[in-house]
Amino acid sequence: MSHPYPVGGHELPPQMSGSASLASAALPPAAPRKKHTGAILASLGLLAVVVVIAGVQLSAHAGYDSAEDAYRDSVSAAAVSAEGLRAEVGTLRATTDAAALILANNSGTLLDAASTEALGVAVSEGQATASAAEDALSVSLPETGQKPFWFWELFGETQRLDEQRAGAEAHTGDLTDRGEDAGTAAAAVNDSGVPALATAASSASTLEAAHVSARNLDVIALREAAEEVSSTTSIDEYAADAFIALESAATQVVASEQAEIAEKAGPLQGTRLEVEAFARSLAPGVLLEFDWSQIVNGFGLDGGMGGYTTWWYDDPGYATIELSDSVAEQWPSAMSQALVAHEVGHAISVKCADLYDDSTQDSIEKWATGWAISMGFTDDANGVWAYGYPPQSYIDAAAGCR
Repeated sequence: MSHPYPVGGHELPPQMSGSASLASAALPPAAPRKKHTGAILASLGLLAVVVVIAGVQLSAHAGYDSAEDAYRDSVSAAAVSAEGLRAEVGTLRATTDAAALILANNSGTLLDAASTEALGVAVSEGQATASAAEDALSVSLPETGQKPFWFWELFGETQRLDEQRAGAEAHTGDLTDRGEDAGTAAAAVNDSGVPALATAASSASTLEAAHVSARNLDVIALREAAEEVSSTTSIDEYAADAFIALESAATQVVASEQAEIAEKAGPLQGTRLEVEAFARSLAPGVLLEFDWSQIVNGFGLDGGMGGYTTWWYDDPGYATIELSDSVAEQWPSAMSQALVAHEVGHAISVKCADLYDDSTQDSIEKWATGWAISMGFTDDANGVWAYGYPPQSYIDAAAGCR
């Protein structure tokens, strides 16, 4: 009998037949892999950029800090140089100011023209040097300013700091050079001023010799002022004050002589001055001042002569001799000369106080009389008439006083 379906076995579809087809059917196809290489490279590139920027940034900060430190050091060095220059300028100004004061008070009486000119040149140059130094000291160095953050700003500011450092170093060198110039200028004022003052001091003795009729105390003031000036070793306020005092003393010597000569005006003036010169010749080195009157010590009329002397044991010793007009009227008689010699004997005792006893008036008069005799004045007006002949011991002692 026939069946509608075949009996036993089965048929496979055509595509399932064969070994190759069977193997293929056993393994499903693999899915494609995704690729990440581009992302990694991008990340690495970004990281490199960050690292480079960070390095540049750090380098820029370090460079700026180094430049800033160097600039601050140069500013500090400039400050030290400025302080030194201020000290030099202060000394120079004090020196030139003192010298200018000397020149302003110079009458030309004691300070010679050549010394005056040399000092004037040194002062002018010193003042110019001081002014230029003060201009340099007025220069202000710039501040460092606020530190920026980004490297492109830091590089610019670092360059600016380097330029400022170079400027500060140049400024420091300029300040140092000007300090040396100031020291040289001050030395120049001293080198011309000190010898000039020494010349003025030595000129005081010439002035004194030319004005012998000046009053004793004025002459002594001149000598003391000259001694102060001669001790000058630098031109400063002390030196200027000493010179001004010397100029004042010199002016007073001239004025006092004029006043003394005016007091002796009249017909006897010439003879009076001749008598005074004679007296000074007997006692060189002793300051003598003279006063004249019609009657002195009770004498002066009817052919009589009077004299009176006051002396001071100072350093230097000095004396004032009073003479009656009759001494000049009878000059140069032996009587007049002998009386003058007796009075000079009193005056010269300022040099020989240890040679006799001046505790009594009798001893004092014997000394003056003995001195006049020892000088060869034998007229009784030598003191013999008034006080008697002195012991030989007085004459011998007085002979040692010259």
